[in-house]
Amino acid sequence: MLRGSRSWLRRCARVAGLAIGCFLVAIWTACGQYYRPVAFPLTPSPPNPGFSHVALVITANGSNSPGASTTIDVSGDTAISESRLGLVPTYAALVENATRVYVTNSAEDTVSEFAPLSATPVSTIGLPAGAAPNFVASTEITTVYVANAGNGTVSAISTTNNVLTNTIPVGGTPASMAELPNAQKLYVANSATTAGNGSVVSINTIDKSLNLPIIASAIAPWVSPIWVVSRSDSQRVYVLDKGSGFVSAIDTDFDTVVGTPASVGVGADFMAYDPTLNRLYVTNPATNTVAALDASTDSLTAMTAFIANPISVVALPNGTRAYVASAAISGTAPIQTVSSSVTVLNTANLSVKTTVALTSVPVVCATKTWSELSMAAAADSSRVYIGNCDAGNTDVIQTSNDTLVLQIAAPFGQSPTVDISAALLNGSNTTYTYTVVSGLPLKIGMSIAISGMANPGNNGTFTITALGAGTFTVINASGVTANNQAGSGVVTAVPPPSQTPVFVLAGP
Repeated sequence: MLRGSRSWLRRCARVAGLAIGCFLVAIWTACGQYYRPVAFPLTPSPPNPGFSHVALVITANGSNSPGASTTIDVSGDTAISESRLGLVPTYAALVENATRVYVTNSAEDTVSEFAPLSATPVSTIGLPAGAAPNFVASTEITTVYVANAGNGTVSAISTTNNVLTNTIPVGGTPASMAELPNAQKLYVANSATTAGNGSVVSINTIDKSLNLPIIASAIAPWVSPIWVVSRSDSQRVYVLDKGSGFVSAIDTDFDTVVGTPASVGVGADFMAYDPTLNRLYVTNPATNTVAALDASTDSLTAMTAFIANPISVVALPNGTRAYVASAAISGTAPIQTVSSSVTVLNTANLSVKTTVALTSVPVVCATKTWSELSMAAAADSSRVYIGNCDAGNTDVIQTSNDTLVLQIAAPFGQSPTVDISAALLNGSNTTYTYTVVSGLPLKIGMSIAISGMANPGNNGTFTITALGAGTFTVINASGVTANNQAGSGVVTAVPPPSQTPVFVLAGP
């Protein structure tokens, strides 16, 4: 009985094996005699595709007229929208996966916030008086940080409702900031002041507390730290000290300087991090050099290129080239000319590929820093944008052949307009009662043209010398006291010159 059962099982196994074999042959034949594996793709969260095709140019317009942000379409090389900002904008950052832009307005203690692909609405966030915000940074979704050079603090702003949530004293004058990609710490470089040397500190982003000051290396003391950037893996931040001429690496786990600081020369004042090649680029106009530091190790080994008057640098996201903006001034003040150009470097060895001439124009921008020729590269590496402060335009370089293809003029300032209902003569001064029709509020020092008044003695072009509650005063001895003027008087600020670019920002 047992032997019969075993024989029956063997016969069943042979039949089952034959059936399985026939089934596999059938599949093989049906597949055209090719093995075709089936893959189930795992789709990652996509980046914001829209903003990768635009660049933003932040422009200033003197101390009395509002600045602006112009959005440039990368593929069409055209300005597609404009946002009105506050007085003297200085820096901008992308927040919330590149869906919002925050801009510091240094002359009015505010921050402007808007969407990069639309001109309006623009939200204005107030800061304490005297803050003089000069830098903004964030890698978080819910918080953006603003450095306040005027009162030595960092402001934390909730991106949910644009409300100031924390004010953190940093023990110095913040010049720049960098938040780690993992959003665990925010690092602040405090520049030197008349009271003493600068410092470097970190802020715990969880509870917004200030950590202990970071002790510098013995060979590279903190003199005037001016730039701080973070490595992609959040394990290191790098500080450029203009006063000592060194770049120092900081271990972010322990907030200690590690390795040997790299000497880049006293006067080096701009640093950019290239995540593609894991490299730091440093420009030094005092020594006419551009240094490329290997950030993969703490030894920070360097290559150096010699370029006259380098101001700023940007690397293409594809890792092939770096672009260095330079400016040379000729003549004697007050009549001086600035000639600007861009030197293209091959990243493999920092050899010069070509030089692209930009403009030769009268000097307009008094502060000779990186913001005179701010740079950004398009996310697809097809364009490099240079905000040319002195020329009042944005230079566009096509990277396929490294040629200047376009110079986009900055927008003209937008003038406030008001209606006047009364005039009061007081000696040589005339005070007008007004209401705003459009634009930002009037500012002392604005030049305004008054027309349409019932009495022609109240018309003319004047400079605002004082502001009151619904009134402004000018020097106008010919004015006439008159209430309930017939018709409406319109005051329009004299159209200012075009805006001056001070910062360029490209999408991720």
